[in-house]
Amino acid sequence: MAHACTGYDLGDDSMLQFGGGTQGHPWGNAAGAAANRVALEASVKARNEGREIEKEARDILTEAAKTSPELAIAMETWKEIKFEFDTVDKLDVA
Repeated sequence: MAHACTGYDLGDDSMLQFGGGTQGHPWGNAAGAAANRVALEASVKARNEGREIEKEARDILTEAAKTSPELAIAMETWKEIKFEFDTVDKLDVA
């Protein structure tokens, strides 16, 4: 779930697409949606407070998970997941 805190300022007019984390939540889709909502709200709140999201992501989400069992179990389930791969839709420009 730490990927919810991307470190990118996407602005207020953004569309985010949550897939596998929502569908694959161990408690079902509704719990996955709740976990995503709590993580996103915590990220936006942290951004608005001027926190360094890219450095504090784990702390931000861990704090939010204290009041959201859905987020807590999602973080435990996917704690080893890392997103360390190149983009697959790079532009072919020289």
